[in-house]
Amino acid sequence: MEKRLSYIIGLIAVMGMIIAPLQAYAQAYSTSFTTSITYQNVGSGSANIVVSFYASPDTTTPIQVSLPALAQGASSSLHVGTLSSVPNNFRGSAVMSSDQPLVATMVQLPQGASPGTRNRPLSNGFSTGGNTVLIATVLKNYYNTNTIFSVQNIGNTAANLTFRFYNTSATEVYSFTQTVQPGAAYYVDAGQLAGLGSSFNGSAVVESSGTIAGSVLELSTTGSGASSFEGVSAGATKVYMPSALCNAFGANTSYAVQNTSLTSSAIVTVTYSNGSVHTQSIGPGAKKSFVACDAPGMSAGFSGSAVIESNGVPIVAIGKAYGSGLSTAFVGATGGASKIALPYVRWANNTNWANGTQQRVFLTIQNVGTTDLPAGAVTVRYIDKNGNQVGTTHSLPAIPAGGKANSNATNAGLSEFGVYPDGTFGGGAIVEGPPGSQLAVVARVSTQIAPGLFASEDYSGIPVP
Repeated sequence: MEKRLSYIIGLIAVMGMIIAPLQAYAQAYSTSFTTSITYQNVGSGSANIVVSFYASPDTTTPIQVSLPALAQGASSSLHVGTLSSVPNNFRGSAVMSSDQPLVATMVQLPQGASPGTRNRPLSNGFSTGGNTVLIATVLKNYYNTNTIFSVQNIGNTAANLTFRFYNTSATEVYSFTQTVQPGAAYYVDAGQLAGLGSSFNGSAVVESSGTIAGSVLELSTTGSGASSFEGVSAGATKVYMPSALCNAFGANTSYAVQNTSLTSSAIVTVTYSNGSVHTQSIGPGAKKSFVACDAPGMSAGFSGSAVIESNGVPIVAIGKAYGSGLSTAFVGATGGASKIALPYVRWANNTNWANGTQQRVFLTIQNVGTTDLPAGAVTVRYIDKNGNQVGTTHSLPAIPAGGKANSNATNAGLSEFGVYPDGTFGGGAIVEGPPGSQLAVVARVSTQIAPGLFASEDYSGIPVP
């Protein structure tokens, strides 16, 4: 049976899949990117994969590329900039089709020499969607940031999309409609959207006659901050956040929480794992920010997790970490799984970490179930690009319900991971708990710019079917 994973993989100018290498300016909004898709075969046999590229919302005949067979458990990367069949300045979407289940993460690579944008925005592909895409935070010339997002039609017939934008006062300030063909995507650059006025801070709701999925970029207009996250098809009354920081490791977290109801206000409470609680009311369709350090009773140096709950009105939450050069974003989890894959994991040796040429990935694993998990119940295995486990299995300490634990490649006895003598890269991790357990994972991908200064981005672990 064929499995399909949909990807939103290119954005206009600042987020081009195949943009000719240009200078990477300090402003992320003026930086060119090229997309690399890192994917892993989590099925039971070798995977045969075809990728179909759609150049515009009107495209009905995609460019198709067949990839080499991928062994069970193995991972690989498709650098779209190396495909001769896909033209320069391509801005579009793609569908990856396989006869085995896949998981995949898109890595946006900034083009040009340093100094400039060093961060690599990351977001996951989709295997399912819905009739709605919720974008919890949209900015235009606000916090020195512009948002770009795209919505892909992942159904089988043309879809009519309606885009609605709400400010933080729950007022709909602008809307428009667009028709999108199957597999294709439509792009919205808030920085160029006149209907939002000179500046905008709010959220967006996209409604469709068919099945859609979305991906989002936030790009600094004055600095190098760049991050990406997925749109969400539906809200929930409880959302789990594996990462929460208040002046810890030089960083802080804030949560952008969107009320998905267009008619009812939501009373939203964030409970941090140290017991601090922060409550706010959010109007219909609107968003508010919850900053960890603003929570009553919060102490500096806090590093933990959080649970966000509403009074019965569904919500969506995006987590962001900032400070010490961090510019990250991830979608809060509305549930968990007992087995989670992370297709993009690296661990630079001390030399390459110190000189900033390679990355390190840090995993945060939250128990989002209602049962405490004892020591050793949750394990992490590091899998090389050929599908083989390397190093030892990392057995995590006890994780109480709502709590978290951490892992990186050194916990498996590895001084380097995902880097090979022939100059290639590739590797991932599998986090697994007891049957029926509920886990959520966030991976932080970091490059050290200078001691204590990092370019970092987050992506969420993907449940293994």
